[in-house]
Amino acid sequence: MSGSNFSPLTAQDGINLVVVDWPLSKAPVRGVVLIVHGLGEHAWRYDHVAERLNTWGFAVRAYDQFGHGESMGQRGALPSADRLLSDLAEVVDESRFRMNDSTPLILLGHSMGGLVAARFVSMGLRKVQALVLSSPALDPGLNRFQKLLLAVLPRLAPDLRLGHGLNADYLSHDPAVVAAYKADPLVHDRISARLAVFIAENGPATIAAAPGWAVPTLLMFAGQDKLVNPRGSRSFAQAAPAAVVTARCFEPLYHEIFNELAPQREQVFTELKDWLDARF
Repeated sequence: MSGSNFSPLTAQDGINLVVVDWPLSKAPVRGVVLIVHGLGEHAWRYDHVAERLNTWGFAVRAYDQFGHGESMGQRGALPSADRLLSDLAEVVDESRFRMNDSTPLILLGHSMGGLVAARFVSMGLRKVQALVLSSPALDPGLNRFQKLLLAVLPRLAPDLRLGHGLNADYLSHDPAVVAAYKADPLVHDRISARLAVFIAENGPATIAAAPGWAVPTLLMFAGQDKLVNPRGSRSFAQAAPAAVVTARCFEPLYHEIFNELAPQREQVFTELKDWLDARF
């Protein structure tokens, strides 16, 4: 966590979101990368990603989404359907306020955070210069029982929070990553019915918007992902304009492609660096 600092951002409704910054010690800044984390995790888990981006000349920000990490809100709760999108809009606005007008802003979202970032871009809620998606939750891969629950629970108990049922052993092939995740006090396994609906509905909506995609996007996903169905990423890539969306499947990898074993992890970082270098 060297070189990083954190501060609260107070949303319009008074809720505090924790924002983490990895600033550059020397100018010029090629761009600012804003990281949106996944379900149950938090911004500090991207320290190594931020440090790598720093070495390439990018300043980095990340924030704990509502109900996650050190931000306010019950773990895994979602008080309104658009809460995660409106929070991202406020973080983007606050980031723009701090940035030079000519500095590019790049969103990088992982898993549920990838869904939030992609849906945010598809709806045109704020202008960004590029988007990077890591194993985005565009298809949660629900079984019949989970679909039945989603058909009933949101109407009866939208705020009911249950265990999300994701098996942490399939985060990465690196046992150290899995052990650290399981021991992390800021990680949780809660998901409310309303949050589950957000994921289930906005994945297909984002794929439906793919043919008109206009923001330069790098889509990287794991072929052996057992936590998010890679079918969603494939469907998005097939529907999106090839000139706008660059898609790369890392076939042997598990869900957290930035946290895999060293040789495969380096391939992911190389793909990201090459794509950024070509544009910024």
